[in-house]
Amino acid sequence: MTRIIAMLLLAGTAILAGCNTMAGAGQDISKGGNALTNSAEKHE
Repeated sequence: MTRIIAMLLLAGTAILAGCNTMAGAGQDISKGGNALTNSAEKHE
């Protein structure tokens, strides 16, 4: 159980380090959502 928690913490840290800030994370998620929406609209 301790290993799982440690791995989750490391993964979370890596994700946040990649985005630098929570605002950056929000922008990345928003861009991903926009890409999915655009793709769905093209294939209607």
